Amino acid sequence: MRRYDEELELLDSDDAEDEPDAEVSSETETLAGPIHSPVSGLYARSIPQKISIPVGPAPKGIRPIRKEEVRFDVDGRYPQMTVSGTISGFLVARIHWIAELTKIGANRWQGAIWFKDGAIASFPYTDVEVTALGSPFPAGRRLKIKFTGGGATKRTVVYKFRSKYFRTVNLEFDFQQGEIADTEINACAHPNRPASLACETLTIPKVIRRAGCQVTVDAGSEVPAPPGATWSDMEMHDAMQIHWSRFANTAQWAMWVFYGSLHEFGTGLGGIMFDDIGPNHRQGTALFVDSFIAQPPPGDANPAAWIDRMRFWTAIHEMGHSFNLAHSWQKTLGTAWVPLADEPEARSFMNYPFNVVGGQAAFFANFEYRFSDQELLFIRHAPERFVQMGNADWFDHHGFEEAAVPAEPTLQLELRVNRERARYEFMEPVWLELKLKNIGDQPRLVDADSLDADSLTVILKKQGKEARQLIPFRQKCTQPVTKALMPGDAIYGTVLASAGLNGWDVAEPGTYTIQAAAHVGDEDVVSAPLDLKIAPPNSRDEEYVAGDLFDQGPARVLTLGGSGGGIPFLEGANDVLQEIVERFPERRISLHARVALGNPHTIDYKTVLPTDDLQDVEVVISKADPDEATDLIEPVLVDEAQTALETLGHIRYRTIAERTAKRLEAAGADAAAAKTLDSAIEALAARKVDGRPIKPEVIEDLKETRKELAPKSKAKPRTKAKA
Repeated sequence: MRRYDEELELLDSDDAEDEPDAEVSSETETLAGPIHSPVSGLYARSIPQKISIPVGPAPKGIRPIRKEEVRFDVDGRYPQMTVSGTISGFLVARIHWIAELTKIGANRWQGAIWFKDGAIASFPYTDVEVTALGSPFPAGRRLKIKFTGGGATKRTVVYKFRSKYFRTVNLEFDFQQGEIADTEINACAHPNRPASLACETLTIPKVIRRAGCQVTVDAGSEVPAPPGATWSDMEMHDAMQIHWSRFANTAQWAMWVFYGSLHEFGTGLGGIMFDDIGPNHRQGTALFVDSFIAQPPPGDANPAAWIDRMRFWTAIHEMGHSFNLAHSWQKTLGTAWVPLADEPEARSFMNYPFNVVGGQAAFFANFEYRFSDQELLFIRHAPERFVQMGNADWFDHHGFEEAAVPAEPTLQLELRVNRERARYEFMEPVWLELKLKNIGDQPRLVDADSLDADSLTVILKKQGKEARQLIPFRQKCTQPVTKALMPGDAIYGTVLASAGLNGWDVAEPGTYTIQAAAHVGDEDVVSAPLDLKIAPPNSRDEEYVAGDLFDQGPARVLTLGGSGGGIPFLEGANDVLQEIVERFPERRISLHARVALGNPHTIDYKTVLPTDDLQDVEVVISKADPDEATDLIEPVLVDEAQTALETLGHIRYRTIAERTAKRLEAAGADAAAAKTLDSAIEALAARKVDGRPIKPEVIEDLKETRKELAPKSKAKPRTKAKA
């Protein structure tokens, strides 16, 4: 039997390339010369680990190596006076440490280690002393670090220079044909700018490099699309999946940045960030260049430059989300990797220009095209596992005790499900409805998107397990729309609690507690906890199919409203939903599956595909098929309307009905469109919320939409194929 040494022994001070504990050897002094600034960058070493093997040779094919990387950050662009390191290897559990530095002499710094992560028992040190060893050339640079404290023997290590960048990321920019992509701008083109701003050509890669990341760029291509076409979430999602599958092995970190015209949401949506898609965790963004970011303020001194700058800011803002950077005013939400302070007035890519005091004019007057120091510290020095955020352990102990709740709140947030008992069938997605109400005696101004999934903090806890934060599949950049809530008025929203970037958080049978917080200005509006139960499966067949359903592919298709199919990462997702419709038609999950399967048939569906020679991409249009769409969706909205209202929720049911009707009418299926709205009006009129009828204005709005659709008369029943 072979035996390996303990981790502590592997961290001894007499490793192969360690310097002596006293002074730097005379040989190293000879190598050392004047330090050529900057000395910041990535340093590393790789050494064989000690192995104790009492009998026989080392295992064939195994070459145990310990790797250490150090990120030294004391000069150059935006220095953070920080050094951090990562130790990993075949026999060593990963260790990450960070120290803040103070300069104590020529080429020498010292500081305390303030952050540790991983197998910290094997790394007891509390202090570091860093010496930069010079060379006329970068390849000859060395970094000597002396680790002390924690009751451990002093350890001295020398690292070799590898790169002036701390991370590496690959970018690709693709463009919808005929659209403009502002990947570079003249920093001084607009007169509203800081007096100290350098007049230069700024590119997106240059901004990312200044944040500390080496950037490689793949050649982009034009994506043809019909003139004036808009993009739905499901089409964008499919397009990104196809693209990423093509470039899955080109880089460890990669982003796809797509410039389209408009989202079907309208001009109010400037961009969407998609994160952690597929087994390789690729990341990407979509920018909509004809949205509000192309609408300069009236009377602006240089409208063209304003648009260029706004598009440029939006692209990097969304890419910042791809690094898992929060908005400047939301750093205290969720589970931060270290305690952070909100920066509502920061002139950072991660702030909204129109959120600061004085609005966008005040923002850009002091904006220097950079991330804040907190954000740079995260990009350069946070452990990789914190970049992939989502664990909310601290909520297990503190709940929302740290929320900024006023002593006498005037806003109330309610979580609810529109059913008598909060009990869900096995596999049934949990859609929550939220109501933000003004309970004070004065009007309140709120953001109209306050109840959108990516604006909320939602905590999910299964009985007996740790709490988790719901991390939605997308991050949106929307035009701010302020709504005045009069006393007694409310706004409403829906959130899928079942699944997100964490996977399926609410799926297994059991009892769950869910709590949410909306963020209005500096105020956190926290809901009361909502308890619900997931029932056990009815059969072995359900257990078997659930294994396929509870995966990222079906989760994304259900959340984003469908997929046109043929997407490598989502391959099989539609098959799983179709199997559910066929095998479990009486179960509520089948209603959700029908909506997701039918949605792509309601529009001329755009799919971005590689050409046969894989040298380019093309957009393939699948014409709307209103008959197929009606066959799938009509049983949900018409035949099972009352059940659908419970499982989809009133708000989502109405949204789906109205959207489906409008799309069917656009595709020429007037009778089906009218029937859909007639059924929705009848079903909603029969419902009650908290013992009271649905608000009359909801029914009146639907009736107005119904009048706009042809035919004006009552729709005749349609002969429908059975599923």
